[in-house]
Amino acid sequence: MEGLRLDIVTPDKVVLQAEVDYVGASGVDGQFGLMPSHAAMLSALKIGELYYRQGGATHWAFVSGGFAQIADNKVTILAESAELAADIDVDRAEQARVRAEQRLADPKPDTDVHRAELALTRAIARISAARR
Repeated sequence: MEGLRLDIVTPDKVVLQAEVDYVGASGVDGQFGLMPSHAAMLSALKIGELYYRQGGATHWAFVSGGFAQIADNKVTILAESAELAADIDVDRAEQARVRAEQRLADPKPDTDVHRAELALTRAIARISAARR
């Protein structure tokens, strides 16, 4: 059986190009998994973790929203930002988490609460992906 081609792309760079056996991601309508010969589909992605299996090993990445497209055994992840777990700076992500929590715990009149909530979600997802 042939595998899947996985491309994770951001506006700045190609994060990953690999042949994989399986891809799992967080769509806006819930978790989904992709295997070879999957029907063509397009899904909006939530901020969260993405994982892929390659030769029996599971690898993790952080994806900040975007879209997943699958067609002809090719999965293309187009994301605002994305990082492989090994590339995530956990200390920086922890600092971002603390800053976001502080902004939410004691909002000022000019605090953009929605933006702080998104920053917290991104930081938590980055930390989780890095610690897998």
